[in-house]
Amino acid sequence: MFFAYVVLRPTAGKLLEPAQRLPLWSETLRRFFRWVWIAIIVLVSTGNWMIFGFYGGMAKAGVHIHIMNGIAWIMIVLFVYLNLGPIKSLHTSVADRDWPSGTEHLARIRRIVAVNLSLGLAIVVIASAGRHLV
Repeated sequence: MFFAYVVLRPTAGKLLEPAQRLPLWSETLRRFFRWVWIAIIVLVSTGNWMIFGFYGGMAKAGVHIHIMNGIAWIMIVLFVYLNLGPIKSLHTSVADRDWPSGTEHLARIRRIVAVNLSLGLAIVVIASAGRHLV
């Protein structure tokens, strides 16, 4: 997400017109989001394995684990919303060559990605600091 938001987005915006930029984003996100689904399954599975196998359940896990788990579920909900709404709309706009509409959908996607990126970075800080943070 960091690469897409901080590097690819400004570069594509500077070098490409909407007729090239929007199909690039549509296909890039289609391929990337397949991997995100896999990552979600792996992270939820391994996270629950650690909570219940290592910590002995949520009741015995530290506050930092509860915070990370809560933030992760917020990120998952945002991602599912992104897939059910703005991404489908972007794909439709690109297929219809409706560049103004596609630009609006891409802007909405960008905002949601910025929120998820921020939440992901917060999880990294909380995971790194662990019990010492909270």
